[in-house]
Amino acid sequence: MNFRTINTVIAREYLTKVKKKSFLLTTFLVPVIMAAAIVVMVLVMTKVGDRAQSVAVIDQSGIAMPYLVSDGANTYVDFSGEDPESFKNRLEEFDMDVLVVVSPMDTASKSVSVQAYSRKPLGVDFASSVGSKVDDAVEAYRISSYGIDNLGQIMKDVRSDVKVTEYTLDDSGKETVSESGIYMAVSMILGIFIFMFITLFGGMVMSSVIEEKASRVVEVLISSAKSTELMFGKIIGVALVALTQFLLWIILTLVIVTAVSGFFGDRLKTLSDPQQISQMTQMTQGMRVDAGALENLGVAAADTASVAAPAGGEMGVVVTTLANIPWGTLIVSFFLFFIFGYLLYASLFAAIGSAVENEADTQQLQIPLTIPLMVAYMIVFVAFRNPDGPVAFWGSMIPFTSPIVMLARIPYGVPFWQLALSIVLLILTFVACAWLSAKIYKVGILMYGKKSTFKDLWKWLKQN
Repeated sequence: MNFRTINTVIAREYLTKVKKKSFLLTTFLVPVIMAAAIVVMVLVMTKVGDRAQSVAVIDQSGIAMPYLVSDGANTYVDFSGEDPESFKNRLEEFDMDVLVVVSPMDTASKSVSVQAYSRKPLGVDFASSVGSKVDDAVEAYRISSYGIDNLGQIMKDVRSDVKVTEYTLDDSGKETVSESGIYMAVSMILGIFIFMFITLFGGMVMSSVIEEKASRVVEVLISSAKSTELMFGKIIGVALVALTQFLLWIILTLVIVTAVSGFFGDRLKTLSDPQQISQMTQMTQGMRVDAGALENLGVAAADTASVAAPAGGEMGVVVTTLANIPWGTLIVSFFLFFIFGYLLYASLFAAIGSAVENEADTQQLQIPLTIPLMVAYMIVFVAFRNPDGPVAFWGSMIPFTSPIVMLARIPYGVPFWQLALSIVLLILTFVACAWLSAKIYKVGILMYGKKSTFKDLWKWLKQN
């Protein structure tokens, strides 16, 4: 191959792409959308629970009303003497938004049921808040029914919230605090980045090949350059376009978010409001997020249990865990898997593009390429639970899944021989697939008038 010709193709591909209106539009529009999404998310968080409601309560149990204390979002009014069936149709008459009916106490189960009626659908927070308050009332009733002095205090004293602190030992026996959730977050971000890059810009390579083939421009280009030079020039050119666009996205997003945060500084501070923290804590309970993490991020959660923690609290664990990640190995590996993973899939996407005349015909041929990427993404979740298990190991060795899976394993620690073997296998597979793709590209780029199938691709591979 003539590298001078390849450089010319790269320059042409790069300049053609970056000068398009679509490139300029997406380059500057995407950061605005991303920044807007971040700002909207913050504003939504500050507005959670702001919907003030007047709640009528008919407490037939006689135990719940004292626990239904009005807060910033809901004002509870006692209508226990009213008939629920007639009252629920007269909410507007009493200027009430919601009717909550607490059933009589079931003496067998020592529990109650709760029904809520309103003209408009109620949010999840309302049901959770009312349910929690009534639960407290039922628990207090059950405790009192045993007739044991100070039973409530005894139960409170025996409750425990044990937190496991993870430590990682190095070869010398030195221990450092670690948190698996941090490893998972880093792995997920890098995996998503590579997944998006491969699918988005691999598809761009395919579309570019189809566009030139459909317009017959390729017939002119093929007269002055070899088909393989055109293919590799196009792949590398699109890669440079992608890197340029990603770099601009990162810079512009940071600039926009920084600028906008200056205007909404006061709203961002409201996230430290106790009511907001209470709501955030409730939201994170199902995700096993400890309330102490919120406290160390600059907010104070009420009645947080004191637990043994390393110096610096949860934020100290985060910093220590991040420092414990082998960043040198991770960064170098990321770029190697990033580059060769893209080149592997881009060469295959280019071969598919050369075999068809329009994008509608690519669906069947793309399936063998998209399935490994989806499988790799599913294996990542297995790797989080067992980074050294057989599924994660083989997923990080197979070249079509290794760019995503291996990056998920590196933060947890991977033997050097496994990392080296995975990279070597990826490079060798890229070379083999690039050679096969070039054979398909050479024949397919000049084929017209027939919808190509896998049988046709196999015939082209067998041609000299």
